[in-house]
Order: sequence, then structure tokens, then C-alpha cells
Amino acid sequence: MEGNLRNGSGGYYCRVVSADNRHVAQLENFRLKVFRKVAEQLSFRKAAEQLFLTQPAVTLQIKALEDDLGVRLFDRVAGRVFLTRQGALLLRYAQQISAIVAEAEQEVMAEEGHLSGELALGVSSTIAQYVLPRLIAAFLAENPRVQLLLHSGNTDEIVQFLLQDKVSVGLIEGPARDRAVHTEPFMQDELVLITPPDFESDRLSRDQLLGSNLLMREQGSGSRRVVEAALEKAGLKLKSFKYVMDLDSTEAIKSAVEAGLGIAFVSRWAISKELQLGALKVAPVAGLRVTRHFSLISRTGPEPHGPAGAFRAFALERARLLSEAPLTQRPSGTSIR
Repeated sequence: MEGNLRNGSGGYYCRVVSADNRHVAQLENFRLKVFRKVAEQLSFRKAAEQLFLTQPAVTLQIKALEDDLGVRLFDRVAGRVFLTRQGALLLRYAQQISAIVAEAEQEVMAEEGHLSGELALGVSSTIAQYVLPRLIAAFLAENPRVQLLLHSGNTDEIVQFLLQDKVSVGLIEGPARDRAVHTEPFMQDELVLITPPDFESDRLSRDQLLGSNLLMREQGSGSRRVVEAALEKAGLKLKSFKYVMDLDSTEAIKSAVEAGLGIAFVSRWAISKELQLGALKVAPVAGLRVTRHFSLISRTGPEPHGPAGAFRAFALERARLLSEAPLTQRPSGTSIR
């Protein structure tokens, strides 16, 4: 399996390719594929990363295509890339060709009982770090000819990726809040209050909670929305806390709690190692329980088909098995196949 990961605007981009994909026929014209990637990203650098090429190689492919057609496809102004009128026209046809080629590959491989093609998957941060690796490993083991393109960000970013057709299926932690998005719960989660191991109390009253420094995920995070809603339902407002600090990842929050900077609500999925090592402890709060469902999202309308449809069915089935297992039986190496 190959992988590529970068930190860019809108979260992380990761490309995962099954080892068997090297044997999959590439029916799409290569220069046209390079053009399509540059046109969709409006960036030679991002296209190069997604294609596993150098940026000069991408530039040469575009120049060769422009020479073949006798037209300019891109304009470069103040360091930014824009499609020309001819480039925009070609992109429309290139996307149609890509869709036809993908459909052809899927149908041909389906005749042999193999699923193939590209699956663009968007995953919010907690799921990407603590749940998805096991789902991906099991899915690729059953479908080795599928090529996965993974985008990670917070819930709002994954919803936007879906609406912009950058991904065909998403896994998120909070509500989608858009009528164009179809949402299906696929796994139950609980957000528990974590404290340093030497914290004064093993169980907190409401007053003790309000008198603490509370560490929260950033605005746009599904985890933050769930915590805010649970606190509000319990009659607790963020402005009533002694101090509230926003951090941009669960890992940053766990490190801050370990350092004694405050306490925080995080997914139980995120703390199994820390609990085993004694680096953190869970402290229940009287009268407060924070639960949620991780959700699978797709565009409103017909159910996804091809690799996207296969992953949807797979995730709904396998996630149920994970949810039913007790937390103590979920070590990082557990197989769900």
C-alpha cells in the first residue's frame, strides 16, 4: 500500500493506493488526466501531489497538451492559476470522459467479480485518526483494486467537500445542517470528561465542572457542537466556566490535559492508549452524559453506486461490529474483518 499526506487548507489530504492497483488498467488519456487534476485544483503543485509527479513533470504535460491543441488552457496571474475559456470547455468534456472511463472500468471488472475505480472519501478528524484506519484496512483487503483518495478536516469542511463534489461519501462527527446532504448514523460514540491522573476528584459536581478550565475543539468541529448542546441541555453555558480555551485537534487537547492546563470532553475512541498507560483518567460529571452518533453522509438523491456505494454498505455493517465491542477490547491492532 502506498500513502501520501499533506497539511493544507481545508485539513489533510491523503492518497491511499492498494498494492494491487498497479495492475489496474488506466484507460483515461494521461495528459487529459493531468489537465483535469490541474483544472480542478487550479494548482500545479496540488495536482502534482495527487498524481505522485513532480511539479515540472505536470507543467510539461500541460504544455504538450496545449501544443497538441494549439490553444492556451491556463492563465497565470499574480501567482494564481486560472482556466481560459478553452480550458473551461475542455474541463467539462474531460470530466465527462473520466466518468465514462470509471464506469467502463467498474463494469468490466464487475464481470470478473472485482470492484475497481476511485473512491474520494471525506472524513472528519476524530474518525480519521481513531476509527478509519481499521475500516480502510478491512475494506481494501476485500476490494484491493479500489483506489482511495482521503480528505480530512472538521465536520463543516467535510460537508463542503461533499457539496463541491470533491468527495462522494463522508464520515462526520456532527450534524450536516444542509438539505442537500443525506445523513445516516453509522456508529455510536460517547464524549467523556478527561483529567490529568492526579486530578483532585474522580467524579465532578456541576460546580466543580464550572470552576475548571475547559479545553474545547475549534468552531466548526462536530465534537464542539455536541459538547455545547449537551452542556446547554444541562443548563451549563460556556460563559459560566472559569476559563475556556479552544484547540484545533483532539491530540492537542489530550496533551494540554496531560500538562495540567485544564479538562476536556473527548471521544472515548481517542483515549484508549492513554487510559492503558495511566496518562489520563475519566471523571464522570453528575447529571451529564455526552453521546452522539458518527454519521455517514452522501448527496441527497439516489444512493451512491460503485466504490462509493460499496464503502457505504461496508461502513454501515462493520461499524456496527465495532460499536458492539467493549472499549477494553479495542486495541489499536484489532482486526474487524
